[in-house]
Amino acid sequence: MIHVTESRQAGKDLDKAPKQIVRAYEIWVGLVEVHGLAILRNFKGYHDESLKGEWLGYRSSRLNLKWRVIYRTSSEEDVQVVNVVRITPHDYR
Repeated sequence: MIHVTESRQAGKDLDKAPKQIVRAYEIWVGLVEVHGLAILRNFKGYHDESLKGEWLGYRSSRLNLKWRVIYRTSSEEDVQVVNVVRITPHDYR
């Protein structure tokens, strides 16, 4: 079983995000909770990948060409927890 949680910062990010990004995030959460993280690899558009540098240990999935959801996974008993830490526009600098 998979459970998706959000950090306080992720909640603030969602409050500032455009409506279509909030909807894309809701779809992402639904897919992860029902089918698991492996389903993201079946959809090329999500481009789910592990991160490097200061974000080592985290993963990123695309919500569209600009916006990303950054998350970390952990396990608690029989539940895999996906903790979303940021929903942010990708910085191309």
